[in-house]
Amino acid sequence: MSETVAESAAAPAAVRHAEEVMGTVFSFDVRGGDPVAVRAALDEAVASLHRVNEVFSTYREDSQVSRLQRGELTVEQCDPEVAEVLDLGAEAERTSDGWFSMRYGGQVDPTGIVKGWAAERAARLIGAVAGVSGVSVNGGGDVQLLGVPGPERPWRVGVADPLRPGGLAAVVSAAGADELAVATSGTAERGAHIVDPRTGRSAVTDLVAVTVVTPRLTWADCWATAAFAMGSREGLAWLESLPDVEALLITAGDEVRCTGGLARRLG
Repeated sequence: MSETVAESAAAPAAVRHAEEVMGTVFSFDVRGGDPVAVRAALDEAVASLHRVNEVFSTYREDSQVSRLQRGELTVEQCDPEVAEVLDLGAEAERTSDGWFSMRYGGQVDPTGIVKGWAAERAARLIGAVAGVSGVSVNGGGDVQLLGVPGPERPWRVGVADPLRPGGLAAVVSAAGADELAVATSGTAERGAHIVDPRTGRSAVTDLVAVTVVTPRLTWADCWATAAFAMGSREGLAWLESLPDVEALLITAGDEVRCTGGLARRLG
């Protein structure tokens, strides 16, 4: 779970919004730009999230993904976004050597990638508005950041301590980055919900949380999930091998492990 740390002094006018969708809350913080144009883009971004829920939700019998699972539709008959997400998921599977998987119970299930992808897409839609200097979209604790909230003021994201409710394990700074994403997978908020793709059952590892920092939330979300399923030793080694990726891993024994470059992102 991550939370954007507010920066108020010397910051451009902010437009903020919270929307309940996809079983969680998406929080928007937009700095700069014409307020009317920003509101219009924000409305479009929110509508896109609801559309994603209609298309991808495995809890809705009428969603395109549910119909795809039942064989009532082909990928070609679905909205183009379905093929896009499935292609991204396939790339994540290849990169993680199968530790990230879009299959559950023998059926295709893009749940593990679609929220991060949707939040990133929403952030980029708003960030394209003329004059917008910074965008933060927080989808259930996973955050996509673009630009800056104010002059010489980078976005900062607090990473919740999974073993100390209410405490922070770290604060990630986006200083010097035009875009940055922070995603956490673990058991503190939702229990043992991460599946080991080799067994089809809940992943049993020495970890309680993995936080990944990388430019795109689509990948940050996938890599955090895959690394958690791997366990601390294999997960850390794999994350170290990925370009532009830093990570913080916390074990059930309160041991903190991190990639070599993470320190440059803390502050």
